[in-house]
Amino acid sequence: MPKPNDSAVVNARVIASADAWIEGEAVRQLERTAALPGMRAAVGLPDLHPGKGYPIGAVFLAEQVYPALVGNDIGCGMGLWQTDLPARKFKPERAASRLTGLEGPWDGDRAQWCAEQGLAETAFDDALGTIGGGNHFAELQVLDGVQDPDALAALQLEPEQLLLLVHSGSRGLGEAILRGVIDQQGHQGLGPDTDAARDYLQAHDQALRWAEANRRLIALRMLEGLGADAERRLDVWHNLVQPFTVAGETLWLHRKGAAPADQGPVVIPGSRGTLSYLVAPSRETALSLHSLAHGAGRRWKRGEARSRLSARKRPEDLQQTALGGQVICEDKELLYDEAPEAYKGIDQVIADLGAAGLCRVIATLRPVLTYKVRRPARQAAHQRQGARKPKRGRR
Repeated sequence: MPKPNDSAVVNARVIASADAWIEGEAVRQLERTAALPGMRAAVGLPDLHPGKGYPIGAVFLAEQVYPALVGNDIGCGMGLWQTDLPARKFKPERAASRLTGLEGPWDGDRAQWCAEQGLAETAFDDALGTIGGGNHFAELQVLDGVQDPDALAALQLEPEQLLLLVHSGSRGLGEAILRGVIDQQGHQGLGPDTDAARDYLQAHDQALRWAEANRRLIALRMLEGLGADAERRLDVWHNLVQPFTVAGETLWLHRKGAAPADQGPVVIPGSRGTLSYLVAPSRETALSLHSLAHGAGRRWKRGEARSRLSARKRPEDLQQTALGGQVICEDKELLYDEAPEAYKGIDQVIADLGAAGLCRVIATLRPVLTYKVRRPARQAAHQRQGARKPKRGRR
């Protein structure tokens, strides 16, 4: 990490109430990052939590490009699809039995599909259409409550049909891009007019497109498995850097786990055992650098949840949620790491955003089936059985 500039005048703030769970280390990381050379402003959102040197759930405005602030999952974000699956007829157990193998390479015509998406070939394309680890998921949801029917109708969302929410990013491509620039430049900021910055931004923008296409293909594979059709309604990135003009000056806005508040409604998910929120950003969001929380934010570090929970919860207990949803996750460590208890309260996050005047709730979404990972043995068995080929979902 570059040496802070202690003399810099920086506007650093955390948008959260006294009731929010904000770790001291997260605030210290925010303040250290806010003091980096050329940093103009740093904002922690209500889901702020510590990361590897830099906080997650934060936004930074700088004179330079800081690849490390974007991180390794360039283009990570959320996509929302309206499916044609009737909510009242949906059987999670039956659907779960039809979903497998999403961890392996897609067996469709990837070259043709990439051409349709305008994607250049990369060395990581075998991973296209795969969810990945950590907190990434593909989740079928039902509208649980509607606070703004008109806004819901404007998004063409149907209360009687299931939604599909996909959270994933650029997989190994983003990791390789970050590793390459860190190996050459370290964690220093890159002057926007340098070759190093131009090279990084070109690769970064490719990773954004790759990540969006990845979410499309994950959705397509889920829909194929379910024999369903769907249309995309929303897709946003929450890990990226982009030029941002302030009073005629071009600066660089870094979102490190932060949803945009300048691109219309977004989904802010909770954990797999809580509601998610569909929200409309307010017109005035300068307070938060035009950003919103991207989720609930972690309360426990990865690797802690199993030791905290295993004495009172078995793996099978975590495959059913308090809201009645089913979880497909056959990796025991990941099952515990992503337990609802490992996350902050999403209701408090949304309340804090609302109290700050940053957004209003359109609807709440309840998870009914969350896909994380299958065991390789089960994938192979399913492939040997030769599952029926369902109809192809719209992209």
